[in-house]
Amino acid sequence: MRSKRTNKNSLLPALVVFTAILVIAFTALVLMYFGKIPGINVNGTRQPLETSLTISASDISSIADATDTQQLDEITEPVEEPAESTNPDELIISWQNPDSFVSKKIMGDGSAKKSYKDGGSIQFWALVNNKTVKDYKAPYNIAFGSPEMYSELEGVTTFRGNNYRTGPAWGSTSVKEKKLEIVWTHDIGAVSGVGSYWPGAGWTGQPLIVHWSEEVRKIMNINEDLKSKDLVEVIYPVFDGNVYFLDLETGKASRPKMNIGFSTKGTGMVDSRGYPLFYSGQGLNENNGKKGAFKYRIFDLINQKEIFSLPGNDPVAFRTWGANDSSALLNRYTDTLINCGENGLIYKVKLNTNFDKEAGTISIDPEVTKYRYKSSYSSNQGIENSPAFYRNLMYFADNGGTVQCLDINTLEPVWIYNTGDDTDSTITIEETDEGVFLYTANEIDKRGKAGSRANCNIRKLNALTGELIWQRDYSCAYQDYINGGALATPVVGKNDISDIVIFNVALTGTSNDGTLVAIDKKTGEEVWNRHLIAYSWSSPVDFISDDGKTYLILCDFLGDMHLIDPKTGEDLDKISVGGNVEASPAIYNDMAVVGTYAKKIYGVKIK
Repeated sequence: MRSKRTNKNSLLPALVVFTAILVIAFTALVLMYFGKIPGINVNGTRQPLETSLTISASDISSIADATDTQQLDEITEPVEEPAESTNPDELIISWQNPDSFVSKKIMGDGSAKKSYKDGGSIQFWALVNNKTVKDYKAPYNIAFGSPEMYSELEGVTTFRGNNYRTGPAWGSTSVKEKKLEIVWTHDIGAVSGVGSYWPGAGWTGQPLIVHWSEEVRKIMNINEDLKSKDLVEVIYPVFDGNVYFLDLETGKASRPKMNIGFSTKGTGMVDSRGYPLFYSGQGLNENNGKKGAFKYRIFDLINQKEIFSLPGNDPVAFRTWGANDSSALLNRYTDTLINCGENGLIYKVKLNTNFDKEAGTISIDPEVTKYRYKSSYSSNQGIENSPAFYRNLMYFADNGGTVQCLDINTLEPVWIYNTGDDTDSTITIEETDEGVFLYTANEIDKRGKAGSRANCNIRKLNALTGELIWQRDYSCAYQDYINGGALATPVVGKNDISDIVIFNVALTGTSNDGTLVAIDKKTGEEVWNRHLIAYSWSSPVDFISDDGKTYLILCDFLGDMHLIDPKTGEDLDKISVGGNVEASPAIYNDMAVVGTYAKKIYGVKIK
């Protein structure tokens, strides 16, 4: 009996091996039929090697029953998803004219004109060396990836952190006490100019917070006592004409301040490749009686020297006001800067950067291409918000209320939308399983008259077609110079608040108050509405705690910084930062930084 069982069991290994071979061979045939063998499809032609090997439940059910559970586990083991491509050619999204499109006409001067069903039209020019190029096509393709891929640096390197403009905070913190604590301040100045007094930091005025690599830190002119420190540096251009460099931990100067000579109102940019380059626009061209030319500047941060500038008073622009409050983006895949000017031009700059870390040198040799346009919606030109990108599609709005979707490679608008008024709030992007969407809101400016009111229009648009998904209106008071409506950029909820978008709207009751509102992304209905006793132009900042809960920081014109529960809109804590806050905070782990009219930069610990 024992010997017979032994002889029978001795055949089992061979049967298992034979069965396994049959299963594997049959699986290969099934996978080839479904086109799931990496590199080969059903016709035998090669596919991209990044195609992942996955087997669905239906595929498995069509395979012969496996006699060994371990064999089935091996077959169905998931394969890691391929890394996101950094090749713009693979990131480009092709587009067709939307349903709103009517016609395109080539004009005699080489420009083109597109017309749409709502009666609107846009005429546009591509300019190379300030000369119109007919049917322009870029010599190389530009496209951005996901917002997580925008920067190689840890930190917040541009306004709202990425190409979707949804990343004003970097890292995470352990929120236990739900308190804010001022741990340092740094004094800054003020200027008089253009008929007003400008203290501290203004709109949008977000600081940049950068964790430099050791090799880059050591070649820059950082103070010797910080050369060996794992430095996280705050870089902050403000009203007084200086750019301040601070140690995030202490608030002390990390290197000498850099004098531009004229005020910055907007937000600068640090090179997202981690290169020692700093980019900044100019808000005013007058400083305590001294007048100068508007410029957009690029600085070498190895020795804090200006190495290039674009004139704000551009001879090809239709508008002569040359300020620049917009915060640029850098396409690190192609070494290309993209910036918007208040003169109404879009600048696409191939930098031709040469960075030698060993020699401690960096240089650029820029090639500049410009996009110019005229919208039938309004003759008012000027772009004060910051451009957002979904792949090769660029989104921005102007002082006349025209929102554009622009293909950056052909410099052709895909669609346009009339918001009805000046739109300075930066457009934000959200990519979902249902599609790609924009959130935008206007202010009360061109429609305003003394003592009048008008609606701030908050909208969700289809990013690929310009179709209106929903709209909510909030009545606001008109006030000359201090506009009502939305000047802040919204929080597009993520993680535990992924169902809402949060806007703050100024002057919804009187000329002093405002509203903070959470709106359901899908329906456009209010989730909660909070009355603010002090209006706010400062953009709210969302950040996530280590336990997965999202929190919100909002600053207002009374000088209060609020720690808010974004699920309810209620304050968890409130501190004073001394004066009006038009600037928008940035957050690195548990530290928030913002400049205020109190002529100070504040470092605030989130506890």
